[in-house]
Amino acid sequence: MALNRFVVLGRAGMDLYADPPGAALDEAERFTSALGGSAGNIAAGLARLGAGVGLLGCVSDDAVGRFVLRQLAAYGVDAGHVRVVGEGRRSSLAITESRIAGLQGVLYRNHAADFALSVADVEAVDFTTVAALVVTGTALAAEPSRTATFRALERAWAAGAMTVIDLDYRAYSWQSEAEARKVCAAAISLCDLTVGNDEEFGLLAGGVERGRDFAAALPMAIYKMGAEGSETFVEGHAFRSGIFAVDALKPLGSGDGFLAGTLAALARGEALPAAVRQGSAVAAIVVAGIGCAPAMPRLPALLHFIKEHDHAHRAV
Repeated sequence: MALNRFVVLGRAGMDLYADPPGAALDEAERFTSALGGSAGNIAAGLARLGAGVGLLGCVSDDAVGRFVLRQLAAYGVDAGHVRVVGEGRRSSLAITESRIAGLQGVLYRNHAADFALSVADVEAVDFTTVAALVVTGTALAAEPSRTATFRALERAWAAGAMTVIDLDYRAYSWQSEAEARKVCAAAISLCDLTVGNDEEFGLLAGGVERGRDFAAALPMAIYKMGAEGSETFVEGHAFRSGIFAVDALKPLGSGDGFLAGTLAALARGEALPAAVRQGSAVAAIVVAGIGCAPAMPRLPALLHFIKEHDHAHRAV
C-alpha cells in the first residue's frame, strides 16, 4: 500500500463486560465499559498499530453516542466523518462476559444508529487520501446504510484505494439468508479483498461444503478456520497460516484483531504471508486480553509477542 491511512465503515458502540473476568453476566455485580462494534474494534486496532484511520458511520445523540466519540478520540481514530443522529436512533450496546465456557451475551440493536449512514455522508470523504476502505457486512443489512456502503465502495474503487470487506454475517440483522447472499455477493464484486469464515463463505456459496471453493475463486480472499488457522487465496494461488496458541480468556474480537493486524502490516510494506501471520498474532493477543478494543496491541508489544511466542505458532 502506498499510504498508511484507512477508512473503516460500519458500527461502533459500547461494550459492557461482566467483571471480574470469568463472572457470569446474570450474576455480575459490576461491569466495565469499552469501545465496541466490529468497525470500532478494527479502527482501534489499526490506530494502535500506528496506522492513520478514520471511522465513517453514525452514533446516537445521547450519552452512549458521546461515549463512543470519546473512545474513538482516545484510540486516535479520526471521527470527523461520524455523524450524530437523533430521531430515536441508538448506538449498539453489547453486554457480555470474559469467559469461554457457556459464554452469554445480549446485544441491543433497536433502531440502530449506524444504519442511518447516508450517501451524503459518504460523498464527504476524500478517498484519494487513503490506502484502503474497510467495510463490514452488517452495514449492508439495512437502508440507507446499504446504499451508502455500495457508494463508498464505488468511490474508493474509483479513487484507487484498496477495498476490503469483512463479511461479518449476523443473521439477526438480515431479513433472510437469501437477501444476505444476494447483497453481499454484489458487494464483494467491488472488493479487492474478502475476509470471512466457513459460515460466511458458506452463505455466499449456498452451502458450507462449497465455501472454500467460493473463496478460492475470488481475486483475493482470506478464509478463516478458527483453531485451524486460515487459508489465503490470491489469483489462483493459496497458502495456509496457523494460529498462536494462547490461554484464551474469551472468543470475542479475534476476527477484528486479525483484520486490523493484517492490514496494518500490509500498510507497513510486509508481504502478504507475513501480514497474515501478524494478523493471527493480534487475534491471539485479543482473545487472551480483557475487552476487544482495549486488548488491541501496539506495534512494539505485537512484535515482542511474536518473538516470544513463535514456538507456539501452529504451522499448518
